[in-house]
Amino acid sequence: MQTLRESIIDILLKSKRLTKAQIDEALKLQKESDLPLRKVLVERGFIAEEILLSLLAEQLYIPTLHISKYKFDPEIVRLIPERMAVQYKIIPLSRMGNTLTVAMSDPLNIFALDDVRAFTGCSIDTVLCPEAEILKATEKQYRGETKDMQELLQENVPSAGEPEKKEIEVLKTDELELSNAVKESEKAPIVKLVDLILTEALKNRASDIHIEPEYDFLRIRYRIDGALHDVFKIPKVNQNAILARTKIIAGLDITESRLPQDGRFKVKFESREIDFRVSALPTTFGQKFVLRLLDKNNLSIGLEKLGFSEEPMAIFKEAIAKPFGMILVTGPTGSGKSTTLYSVLSQLNTSEKNIITIEDPVEYQIEGITQLQARPEIGLDFASGLRSLLRQSPDVIMIGEIRDADTADIAIKAALTGQLVFSTLHTNDAISSITRLIDMGIEPFLVASSIIMLCAQRLCRKVCLKCRQPMDVPQDFLKKIGFETKATFYRPVGCQYCNNTGFHGRIAVLEALMINDDIREMIIKKKSVDEIKKYAIKECGMVTLRDDAFLKVKEGVTTLEEALRITTEE
Repeated sequence: MQTLRESIIDILLKSKRLTKAQIDEALKLQKESDLPLRKVLVERGFIAEEILLSLLAEQLYIPTLHISKYKFDPEIVRLIPERMAVQYKIIPLSRMGNTLTVAMSDPLNIFALDDVRAFTGCSIDTVLCPEAEILKATEKQYRGETKDMQELLQENVPSAGEPEKKEIEVLKTDELELSNAVKESEKAPIVKLVDLILTEALKNRASDIHIEPEYDFLRIRYRIDGALHDVFKIPKVNQNAILARTKIIAGLDITESRLPQDGRFKVKFESREIDFRVSALPTTFGQKFVLRLLDKNNLSIGLEKLGFSEEPMAIFKEAIAKPFGMILVTGPTGSGKSTTLYSVLSQLNTSEKNIITIEDPVEYQIEGITQLQARPEIGLDFASGLRSLLRQSPDVIMIGEIRDADTADIAIKAALTGQLVFSTLHTNDAISSITRLIDMGIEPFLVASSIIMLCAQRLCRKVCLKCRQPMDVPQDFLKKIGFETKATFYRPVGCQYCNNTGFHGRIAVLEALMINDDIREMIIKKKSVDEIKKYAIKECGMVTLRDDAFLKVKEGVTTLEEALRITTEE
């Protein structure tokens, strides 16, 4: 499949609009500027944009359209979320039956078309439109209210020659009060070094950066696919400057080194905005920093893109379609619970629903959702925050974690009075969360009445498809662990693509149970977890974590060793 760049080159050569020498010059300029070829051609005067669009339309059999005066239907525009429209430079124009017509600047972007098709459930027709017109239209259609505010601010700008009046002035810190570490942190080598640490983490798909002071050096580690890897060892002499630089960009107090601190900052990388959540902890050899990378692009729109197996996904879909009740996702730290819940909230995020979350901390900031940061130090804990947000007439509530009896009690009452409530618990499997809630002092009949679905989740590493090798596993061992189906087993090897780890990426393993009347009766009668689990497997066909992990092994997605590592014995 040709890219737009290759198609432009072919079309220009065939049409004889440009010579081979001119195209080579444009390609050289493109390499230097790192801009798309079509932008270089137009901005450097090689060809007029109108002519280029006309040639593309003729060769690709796609009509062109100028949308500067097009009258958009807001309901049609909202079929595609703003994030997707801006990312792919695309905007919906009209809908006829099950066919959605969109304007886009790159009609050969297969990923964009596939995502829009999957999100809307429509067939997609395209028209070709200048990128500038699409960006202007998306700004106007999706951010009309913001633009009005910008115009209001513009009205208050003083006219030429008139001095600007300031009601408040931010004072700069006296340079004489800056410590040597802060001065060093502003020097180019240190700034470049910290930028390099962040850039390499993003390139290597790291989820966390660990900056760890040791006795005679500063160690940098990345967590990739759930495992930590040593990356850099930096001389001790640079430690204070690097830590100071990290504090400055994260908005932390550079004078405080005895107490833990939390902060965050944002970077732009390859046209994506990445949030970093920063935690500083005092240790024997200096402050240790852990930076959590939060990329909104990792939030899938819809359950289909989370990699769930068919049966758990069907249960999840049935549960989130309910108008009220509680859905609990359980699992240890780092098992993907938050990503799953955020992805579900993104799917439910429409103008008709009022969605409010209370979290500690807020990980992903999502447009259209009200997010409340819990602050126990000032008395705003989960319980008090939850009481307040219930007065905001929410339709959907997400509680970061149920940690105590008060939070559990309010959450369950909210689920019984008309809200759809999502939350997390730290338990080994789905059904154990019933016991956890009862142990917190919640009456069994309230637990039975409020919960509509229980789910346990783990993340298993995906074996690298480029270097994996088949392996034999003794039948006695397979029989012992209950692996009864035929499968080709693979072992990780390691190559350049997976950084010699043998694994590349992770996928969710899920255990989901829809609560029916029989299970509710068992909860009220205080039946044991084992009894409820046996019933769920035998009568409801529940797929356990181990079974779902084995299914991933059978599909060749992961290794048998990895499946056994992330699941507990049945």
